[in-house]
Amino acid sequence: MSKYAVIETGGKQIRVAEGETVYIEKLNVEADQTVTFDKIVALGAEDGLKVGAPYVEGAAVTAKVLKNGKAKKITVFTYKPKKGEKRKMGHRQPYTQVQIESING
Repeated sequence: MSKYAVIETGGKQIRVAEGETVYIEKLNVEADQTVTFDKIVALGAEDGLKVGAPYVEGAAVTAKVLKNGKAKKITVFTYKPKKGEKRKMGHRQPYTQVQIESING
């Protein structure tokens, strides 16, 4: 079992490990910059699991931003039956792709 962490970003909790590439909610950082996540909900290693209340003290995860982009388009279609009311929209969710460099704690 390798070292992993559960981080909180963009209102979501994501399990990450060192060297892993993950897609998260869009951050206001450019590509090739480094970002640090300090809201660590849990840390797991060979010696066991540390769970924060609500966050683990002194823990941090460092990641390198690979790119910012948009996901594939989804179609949103709403209608009200028997009223002739309908609306078709598209949506592309923005994301940031990051590579986890180190887990400290």
